Amino acid sequence: MLENELLIRVSVFIGLFALLAGLESLWPRRQRTHARRRRWATNWAIVIVDSVALRAMAVFMPLLAVGAAMDAYRLELGALNSLDWPFWLETLLAVLILDFVIWGQHLATHKIPVLWRLHRVHHADVDIDVTTAIRFHPIEVALSMLLKIATVYLLGPSAVAVILFEIILNGTAMFNHANLRLPLWLDRIVRLVLVTPDMHRVHHSIHRSEHDANYGFALSVWDRAFGTYIAQPAAGHAEMKTGLEWRDDRPTRLGWSLWLPFK
Repeated sequence: MLENELLIRVSVFIGLFALLAGLESLWPRRQRTHARRRRWATNWAIVIVDSVALRAMAVFMPLLAVGAAMDAYRLELGALNSLDWPFWLETLLAVLILDFVIWGQHLATHKIPVLWRLHRVHHADVDIDVTTAIRFHPIEVALSMLLKIATVYLLGPSAVAVILFEIILNGTAMFNHANLRLPLWLDRIVRLVLVTPDMHRVHHSIHRSEHDANYGFALSVWDRAFGTYIAQPAAGHAEMKTGLEWRDDRPTRLGWSLWLPFK
């Protein structure tokens, strides 16, 4: 698995993206307000910039999250490396803790002004669909990677656990950002464990009382446990407004989006 890490992650990412993009075209939850072609071109371009930023980090910090897990194991660092629990239990615990850390990071991006300036790039997307899941400013992506690396050294998960977590995180983020109409009965069941598109769409409301809620990317349990869960938007999913104050085509431009934190 480690030898084919990149191939596995890219294959799963592309496969899930294609599946969800197809499903949201067949069963959309909301009507689009802007042309998909320009939005998608910008959001994919941001992903390319993010990838270049991470590759640049790897030049100066070769031990990104997976490498950090291998290094922590070699140096016997981290809580899990000091335990002799079954592999499946340590992997499950690592995925749960890493998901909680990302939940906490997401909450911090809304509460700390300088981080919110970066995170606005994600929320400024005028429509919400599967590409919104990959629309993050490269500085925010770099900071998130640093947090993951620090967590890995403290926690000591296996490299396999880190790879599994990254696949789950990317997959569930694309799922819950998809403009996908789930049957209401299915949504109620799935959101008992996972964040659904309807649950996460509340988080993209223009109203602060709603976008300061539902921070989860994968598991819904953290929002329920810490009182940040809102079941439905006040205006309903069909009528609610998403994004921030920029309701024109500016968020669909690459340069504008990358420069937004510095405005």
